[in-house]
Amino acid sequence: MKLRPALPTDFGFIRSLAGRAEYAPFITDDDETKLASYLSDPAALLLIWHDDHGPRGFALYGVPQDGSGVVELRRLALDLAGRGEGQAFLRAMISYAFADLAAQRLWLDASGENLRAQAAYVRAGFVLEGRLRGHWYRPALGRVVDLMLYGMLRSEWQRG
Repeated sequence: MKLRPALPTDFGFIRSLAGRAEYAPFITDDDETKLASYLSDPAALLLIWHDDHGPRGFALYGVPQDGSGVVELRRLALDLAGRGEGQAFLRAMISYAFADLAAQRLWLDASGENLRAQAAYVRAGFVLEGRLRGHWYRPALGRVVDLMLYGMLRSEWQRG
């Protein structure tokens, strides 16, 4: 598996994942205009995880422009969840942040109801740093959910 910058031709794939019923409560489905804005925004990086058969997942990073080294993994989704590729996918996203983006800290959030993602983040080495109660409105659910905050420091990744 390899990572590459997303192209406009990937937008259909990205939206197909974000629009899936099982992902809709947890992932924002940006339209093509918003996805295109990420391609020209220096504070955003949209990547495709792929193999010889095509795209298998995507990730959207928030890349600091202030020299802080605090990188946000804003969104990620895997095409074929449940087939044992999730940890490899997550490790690739983490390694990219620290090795390629020179992150000093990587953080992400998860819906308080997305127990599968939360368990995957902890397995990958993230630390639960906080819970924002009643914080995130999810249109697919029609209600507000808790938002869980996870972080990893460069030193933790290096020990990993």
